[in-house]
Amino acid sequence: MRSLLQWVLKQSSILILKKYRPQIIAITGSVGKTSTREAIAATLSAKFRVRASIKSYNDQVGVPMTIIGLPSPGRSLGGWIVVFAQIVELLLTKDPAYPEMLIVEMGADHPGDIAYLVEFCQPHVGVLTAIAPAHMEFFKTIERVAQEKQLIVTSLPKEGTAVINGDDKRAMNIKTKLTTRVLTYGFEEHVDVSASDVATLYRDGVVVGQRCKVQYQGSSVPVQIPGALGLQYVYPALAGACVGLHYGMNLVEIGEGLAQYSGVPGRMHIIPGIKDTTLIDDTYNSSPLAAYRAIEALASVEPREGGERFAVLGDMLELGSSTEEEHTALGKQVAEHDIDVLITVGEASKHIAQGALNAGMDEHRIIKFADSMTAGTFVQEKINKHDVILVKGSQGSRMEKIVKEVMAEPQQAGDLLVRQYGKWLTR
Repeated sequence: MRSLLQWVLKQSSILILKKYRPQIIAITGSVGKTSTREAIAATLSAKFRVRASIKSYNDQVGVPMTIIGLPSPGRSLGGWIVVFAQIVELLLTKDPAYPEMLIVEMGADHPGDIAYLVEFCQPHVGVLTAIAPAHMEFFKTIERVAQEKQLIVTSLPKEGTAVINGDDKRAMNIKTKLTTRVLTYGFEEHVDVSASDVATLYRDGVVVGQRCKVQYQGSSVPVQIPGALGLQYVYPALAGACVGLHYGMNLVEIGEGLAQYSGVPGRMHIIPGIKDTTLIDDTYNSSPLAAYRAIEALASVEPREGGERFAVLGDMLELGSSTEEEHTALGKQVAEHDIDVLITVGEASKHIAQGALNAGMDEHRIIKFADSMTAGTFVQEKINKHDVILVKGSQGSRMEKIVKEVMAEPQQAGDLLVRQYGKWLTR
């Protein structure tokens, strides 16, 4: 039944794209897809009609739903009737409000995922954020991950543009295979679009966001990103600038668009916590590279007087045979960045604790828990005024439960946290 549904959605998408001919900007990578999507959407919205992927719809059903313009109805028969009625209306009439730009995430959980998507949703611009260990349980090697993700740029038409993270060696290796235009971004000297003056934004001593300058060919524009922390948001802003340049925008227009870019729930999102603390909510998912960047961002924050930095880390899933190695390496990062307190959640995360201990962290500042609910209760009791708490883990670790336990206004969880709907609330 699901295969039939996918086939119908694929054929419907082909017809809709052929009729409306929007520009398609596709994004893939091991980290930062959603933040990059939001940055690109903010940039292009300054000049064009834009639609970006709903939530994190990035698979065989999600990408067509973005093309159609409706959320997935799940198992609701009535909901699917509405979807098919929308398809018929789009094809029989002309919708003058149909977007000029479609920004879609393309995920690669299994081999063949991106190949399936680009077959019917060929991008005009392909954005490659990074290639790092993720979903290794299914790909087995990082080379196979790279082979799958490179399709986002190797499938581009001659007039297309590949936007590549110039700081990521694996992504840059793919550049040599391309005959299309390539725009690179990052901090290395060789990139086309770079960032400078990167700094944390504070208000009355409280961290409230990130700022930087976006630079291209000797010119620059200042960008402030409220409610967000870390290079995880600077890189997407640079990618957004690259896409804007492809479509003829100047830096002033790009800056105006990026002014609408802000923190995304569950992705290094800054939230007020109880006891006058600050939460850094990075609970949407986790992979080794993303976790390293999160620890670096936490280490860059200067807590107010008397405050400490907490890293509350859950399991990183789907790492296969590299699970122990990657978790141990993350624990070493925690210790080397002088994080004050480490709290781990889950079986695999015991290796984070061991890695931190091996690297010299005080054993009395390392606490292990089996599940997020128990950990949340402990965190609530342990934290004090002015502490800064990073919470991160893969979806299966359900680390958002900890954030909900210690956020200042839990009644806003539906708007500020991930997985606050449907089946997730009963798991």
